[in-house]
Amino acid sequence: MYLKYNSQIHHRRSIRLSGYDYSQPGYYFITICTKNRENLFGEIKRNKMVLSAFGHLVKRHWQQIPRVRRNVALDAFIIMPNHIHGIIVIKQYHVGAIHELPRQRELPLYQRAKRRQMLLFKIIGQFKMNSVKQINLYRNSPKTSVWQRNYYEHIIRNERALNRIREYIRNNPTNWQNDRNHIKSTV
Repeated sequence: MYLKYNSQIHHRRSIRLSGYDYSQPGYYFITICTKNRENLFGEIKRNKMVLSAFGHLVKRHWQQIPRVRRNVALDAFIIMPNHIHGIIVIKQYHVGAIHELPRQRELPLYQRAKRRQMLLFKIIGQFKMNSVKQINLYRNSPKTSVWQRNYYEHIIRNERALNRIREYIRNNPTNWQNDRNHIKSTV
């Protein structure tokens, strides 16, 4: 059964910083969780993440992001049993390097600029879409959700914060038992 959006029941609010241009150069800390926090990507053994076949697929798709988008680089990342943490770096745009479809060129300049502000969302959307296709192909389950609908993002504003987040990513397997994404077994 499909439920229509009802503002009295559904109170989704955006976690995005209003008016912020998410295509501008900078470092962005991202967390993407599996649907229902399902452990699909492997397990923690002796404080180390051991990737499953799905974990390896996700890793490969994550590492392909800079190959698809030349103005994007990756920093520290970790794939956990039911989520991924990573730092995405958006590098400076070169005006000549922005390729738009002919129909996009017909849009007013302010609308084209607004679409470019969506770069981070497009990166995550493309990553999620491509990894889901591969996982569902692998397990022969078309149209099955793998990821949560949204994701968490944090704009990294200085080097101290960057180093703190890198440390958090590096230590994530060690802290798995206390991680808020760790669903403890009730058995």
